[in-house]
Amino acid sequence: MSRLLTDLFLAELDEEARITRRVLERVPEGRNDWKPHPRSMPLGYLAVLVAMLPGWVALTLNQDELDLAPVNAPKPIQKQADSNAELLAMFDDAVARSRAALQATSDAHLHTSWRLLVGGHVVLEQSRLLVLRHSTFNHLAHHRGQLTVYLRLNDAHVPSIYGPTADEPQFGTA
Repeated sequence: MSRLLTDLFLAELDEEARITRRVLERVPEGRNDWKPHPRSMPLGYLAVLVAMLPGWVALTLNQDELDLAPVNAPKPIQKQADSNAELLAMFDDAVARSRAALQATSDAHLHTSWRLLVGGHVVLEQSRLLVLRHSTFNHLAHHRGQLTVYLRLNDAHVPSIYGPTADEPQFGTA
């Protein structure tokens, strides 16, 4: 069973999890409803989205499709976190599920098709490999970046991610 790609994704998950955890640890409590603009996501919603995104690896590997608005079913309600401890527990669970899914899969499975639906209509169909790359890891980096802007606007410490920040001017500062 070839594992080159799955091992690369596993290493990437571990590195992105390390970085993402540092961002989530700095989310200010008691500000879940805060948003920088009326059309922006609330801070609590965005933080939970960032915490749950690593779990999309497991979802992509363990399911053949996801319908974001299934016909004749209630719209899924996003969980909420009332504390940093709860937020980090959600994140740790998502990472653990995805690590297990990657360890149990093969490179051949990454080349099989996966579908995203809305109301029963296919809006995306790609190999799991591309879904992991574009819709999971890139998506995580995008929303984590948004979250760091929210941190700055709330006077919270912004950690080094891929390089220095005003709060961590030395690359790789803990």
